[in-house]
Amino acid sequence: MSQSYHVAILGATGAVGTELLQLLEERQFPLSKLTLLASPRSAGQPLLFKGKEILVEAVSDRAFDGVDIVLASAGGSTSKAWADAIVKAGAVMIDNSSAFRMQPNVPLVVPEVNPKAAAAHQGIIANPNCTTILMTVAIYPLHQVQPIQRIVASTYQSASGAGARAMEEVKAQAIAILNGEQPPTESFPYPLAFNLFPHNTPINEQGYCEEEMKMVNETRKIFEVPDLRVSATCVRVPVLRAHSEAINLEFAQPFSLETARDVLSHAPGVKLVEDWERNYFPMPIDATGKDEVLVGRIRQDLSHPSGLELWLCGDQVRKGAALNAVQIAELLINNNWLKPTTVPSAAVSHS
Repeated sequence: MSQSYHVAILGATGAVGTELLQLLEERQFPLSKLTLLASPRSAGQPLLFKGKEILVEAVSDRAFDGVDIVLASAGGSTSKAWADAIVKAGAVMIDNSSAFRMQPNVPLVVPEVNPKAAAAHQGIIANPNCTTILMTVAIYPLHQVQPIQRIVASTYQSASGAGARAMEEVKAQAIAILNGEQPPTESFPYPLAFNLFPHNTPINEQGYCEEEMKMVNETRKIFEVPDLRVSATCVRVPVLRAHSEAINLEFAQPFSLETARDVLSHAPGVKLVEDWERNYFPMPIDATGKDEVLVGRIRQDLSHPSGLELWLCGDQVRKGAALNAVQIAELLINNNWLKPTTVPSAAVSHS
């Protein structure tokens, strides 16, 4: 990568934004310039990058002039508000929100799974939901050996999924509860410390919440299997960072444990963690700060001859958000995919 690029982080002061900053430094991303953008209330805030302070700027139409890549992690409404300006400026937006994920002309990309999809962008590429990223990294290698017919996922989602404030809120809740005081509830509708509850996104008429439907619809799009049978139950748990998932897979034929372990031990972005004697398997505390999705406790489903069970943990802020976005950016520059394959008439529909 001899060429260098002007990158802007939109939402630079948030949990994912600060992780993006760290990853650009760690991975020695070829930068000619780095612009940090946020809301006007954060303008002027200094952030460290390679030992030097960079001041956060208020986002504006002119903020994207000369920018090659925008790593957006400021929420769906912000991404929608600035999408046109970003595309018209000739930049590519890699968006971490759900705003554009299911739009047909927007690639939804997990680099370990469907990297070539990124080539078809028209100025916007969507980062999948954190739970979807972690799950697809772990199960797609198995799907390549024998197509998955059905997925049943149960998630155990940390406070980090709701941002930096939510993580601080859980700490404050724990202190309050231990002191016999009323715990604060601003980021979450209920106390999460010493508690858990089904994911707090809106519920549809079928009884599935928005977070669960993201896993269903996004997995189908990434795998390019529109009728793939997927069911999910998403739960908030009192863990600060890193999500966990229990996954049940159904295949047409039995999938041997030996093959499954061999495949996953060589899969990109996966680390096999199994110590059956010690009953030691992936844990959020071990996944925190790690790039890999930790996978283990692989076993046959006793209730189905062609069923396979596995357990995974992954850092939601890192691989579940920031790292996936940076890897997409690396895909674009390594393959010369920055310019759209078709010239967009305008940014994607905001409906």
